[in-house]
Amino acid sequence: MKKQRVNEKEMMTMKTKEKKSLNYYMRALHRDIGFLVVGITLVFCVSGILLIFRDTDLLKKERIIVRTLSPNMTSSDIGKALHMRNLKVIKEEGDVVYFENGTYDKVNGSTSFTSKELPSFLSKLNTIHKTPSSNFMHWFTLLYGVALLFLAVSSFWMYKVKTKMFTRGIVFAAVGFVIAAIIIFISF
Repeated sequence: MKKQRVNEKEMMTMKTKEKKSLNYYMRALHRDIGFLVVGITLVFCVSGILLIFRDTDLLKKERIIVRTLSPNMTSSDIGKALHMRNLKVIKEEGDVVYFENGTYDKVNGSTSFTSKELPSFLSKLNTIHKTPSSNFMHWFTLLYGVALLFLAVSSFWMYKVKTKMFTRGIVFAAVGFVIAAIIIFISF
């Protein structure tokens, strides 16, 4: 019995010492921030997957849009006003300019075109990835990015430095870095 009590006391002392180490705090923060970030990550994943297919019609519905622009605009001005990057004029007949999926009347500026858009909920999801720094939501996305950076760095405190698991973690991190570098290099 006495020996068992001593072992229990030693174990409590060891736990107390471990709680004061940097490893303990990093593991605890990693765990807590990791659980907090899980829900946010799921939303960002769906948003990111949708953005991958933004050049397709996946989940998009056609909508007819009618607007009045300034009269006598050039094709590049029409594209800027309608937020269409690659607006190409197909033909011009009199005062009517025909472009892909729409028309523009030079005299009165009336414009009609069809647009394929995501449902409003999914469109709002995509704005998370495209938040400009002028929007107050950029603080949320910035904090999320910092939390992910912390999770990546704090993962190196999950195992002691001289263990096989730590070495394995370093190897996997290096391989991940090389893969990302290759993908970036190939994409340019």
